[in-house]
Amino acid sequence: MFGIVAYQSLPVSDLPTIDAPTINVQAALPGANADPMAAAVALPLEKRFSTIAGVDSMSSNNVLGRTSITLQFSLDRNIDGAHRTFRLRSHKPDVNWPANLPAPPSFNKVNPADQPVLYLALTSSTLPISKVDYYAENLVAQSLSTVNGVAQVGIYGPVKYAVRAQMDPQAMSTRMIGIDEVSAGA
Repeated sequence: MFGIVAYQSLPVSDLPTIDAPTINVQAALPGANADPMAAAVALPLEKRFSTIAGVDSMSSNNVLGRTSITLQFSLDRNIDGAHRTFRLRSHKPDVNWPANLPAPPSFNKVNPADQPVLYLALTSSTLPISKVDYYAENLVAQSLSTVNGVAQVGIYGPVKYAVRAQMDPQAMSTRMIGIDEVSAGA
């Protein structure tokens, strides 16, 4: 009797929790704006990924110097199998990533329903922001990623400095300086 009454009062979710097999791909092109990232990096990668069997949806987000492509596979697809297939296809010797990428894209399994457990902000009144960024990437993130149960560590707002030098060919010629000497002196 109590079982029947309790069964009727069990909550039923209108939207059940489903772990959709999802892979997130990150690619970086330092210094590129969002539009060139979409055209030169995201579009060729999306074309390549569209040939993978079982991809239900694909979306990309392009920001300054970085693109993030989310591939969602059909629900009957095992996430480990999808990840394995993706990894094998991505590491074939004949894979040609966009030529302008300094490093191949990185990818990992994600659950879109997961939320970050911890946000950590690093500040310093004595160190320059570039040094704080160095510590965040090389000490804190590396240490947190080795903790059992941590799936992903993301660093937001890193400070990367880029130097662009405009050289005057006439002035360099009068001083008899070559471009290689300028870059070596920098």
